[in-house]
Amino acid sequence: MENSNKENINRESSTYSYSYVDQNRNGGSGKIVRVKKPHPVRNAVLIAAAVVLLVLLRMSLVVTGENEYTLIKRFGSIERVITSAGLSFKMPFIETASTLDKEVLLYDLKASDVITLDKKTMVADSFVLWRITDPKLYVQTLYSRSEAESRLNTIVYNSLKNVISSMNQSDVISGRDGALDAAIMVNIGDALARYGIELISVETKHLDLPDDNKNAVYERMISERNNIAATYTAEGASEAKKIRNATDNEITILLSRAKAEAEKTIAAGEAEYMRILAGAYATGERSEFYTFVRSLDAARTMMKGGNKTLILSEDSPIAKIFRNIE
Repeated sequence: MENSNKENINRESSTYSYSYVDQNRNGGSGKIVRVKKPHPVRNAVLIAAAVVLLVLLRMSLVVTGENEYTLIKRFGSIERVITSAGLSFKMPFIETASTLDKEVLLYDLKASDVITLDKKTMVADSFVLWRITDPKLYVQTLYSRSEAESRLNTIVYNSLKNVISSMNQSDVISGRDGALDAAIMVNIGDALARYGIELISVETKHLDLPDDNKNAVYERMISERNNIAATYTAEGASEAKKIRNATDNEITILLSRAKAEAEKTIAAGEAEYMRILAGAYATGERSEFYTFVRSLDAARTMMKGGNKTLILSEDSPIAKIFRNIE
């Protein structure tokens, strides 16, 4: 029992300190009592240990965001890559953590001069969209964002220069609707894959002529287009004249054929008419009647209008009718 009490006292003394207080000083009975107080050294050690544990825990925790990769390095060498967002752990003092962008990045190329196939100088201003697909390979080959952008600038500019140098200026201008950018992407291919980079797109935001010869080039282009337009106009007028001449000749031929056919038809009709008349008035009486009718028709025609006088010969069929009436 005594040993147990001594052990309890020893444990208490290791954590707490004691002092004796006269209770009479506080209006008590004057009895001296022992007051237990916290041990200052032990408490400081406990607080320090807790702080150290918190610091170590903080150094061990790694927070990875939605739009980033986390690289865990051990003595400068990449140990592992964390690609998912959330909390993870590393060994304090031995492992270090760094982050890389996981989102799509933009790099704006500096405007530069390029020469077309027909030796025309143009100013191209482009930008690229890219992202890191292999963080470990990216760090091992490029080391930094500035180095990556330098490689992007070199590769994209060389491709832009190669594509434009294989095209005439007019084709470059007409290719600004997306064909030029597509050709640049094809020319680059997978050249950036060895750096752990994916090239998403190349966009040409500005493609113009140099300021020092812009007006001269514009005037030359206008003159060339005017010459081309005049050539097309002359060719069109010549072709139209050929078509009109051919059409006129064809119309003349058709009209001639139609007139010839019409004359043949008329002649055949008149012949048939005369044949019919000859058959109808084959006898003497019919012939005289026909002559009489024709005379009346002639007289009717001559007597149209006012104040007309009809002069007939004595042997006229009509005069014979008038004499017979008398």
